[in-house]
Amino acid sequence: MFVRRARVRERDAPDRAERGRWPFTVPCVAELVEHGLTFRAPVTFLVGDNGSGKSTLVEAVAEAFGLDSYGGKLAAKRGHPEPGTTELGQRLNLETTPAGSRMLGGPRSKKQGFFLRAETAFRMTERLGGVPGYWEPDTSSMSHGEGFLTVFHEMMASPGFYVMDEPEAALSFTSCLRLVALLHQLGESGAQVVCSTHSPILASTPGADILEVGERGIDRVEWRYLELVDHWRRYLDNPDAYLRHLLDT
Repeated sequence: MFVRRARVRERDAPDRAERGRWPFTVPCVAELVEHGLTFRAPVTFLVGDNGSGKSTLVEAVAEAFGLDSYGGKLAAKRGHPEPGTTELGQRLNLETTPAGSRMLGGPRSKKQGFFLRAETAFRMTERLGGVPGYWEPDTSSMSHGEGFLTVFHEMMASPGFYVMDEPEAALSFTSCLRLVALLHQLGESGAQVVCSTHSPILASTPGADILEVGERGIDRVEWRYLELVDHWRRYLDNPDAYLRHLLDT
């Protein structure tokens, strides 16, 4: 692992007026500011509904590690002309492990990290295939799902710090299973992954630490007790129980 804890130092904490504005009004962000967040496993998932703040958290973690919040690789020579910044990411401090400190303090060629952001991932697959330092295959000629899997395998081939925001967006059921296998292998290899997801398949990655974010802030929850998993089970067992409330006129 490369990062053991994320926190906001007292000198960087939002003042009273700022705490009344987004993103500090989001419960999981408020909890992070107040108590910090400890990473306990090589693979960490943030699971929650739309608007719960999970993407806000992963973007901030990516930025605090030196990754462009628009998405991209660590220590890239080329990237977005104006690297993305976030309100939380500018304040967040990451307590690194010795391995993380060595990586961040070492030469550019030794810095292994990548941030896949849902909103920009499709554009990356269209324009970065064949660019030195990225991936050789022409992902612009692939389906979105094939392109995503190519990016995952090419950019996460060695131990590094990898942040992912809803990577399942373009993936089928079987492709999600392939990504589960990759995430598990990364965790076993010494890499660290922080991933936000809506997918109960990805969240089932063996050995992963799962953080459910919502109105209560941040809770560590076993996969089988996730609200996400419960809803999918109920829906697949009896879709009409959900649909009748939406389709009745």
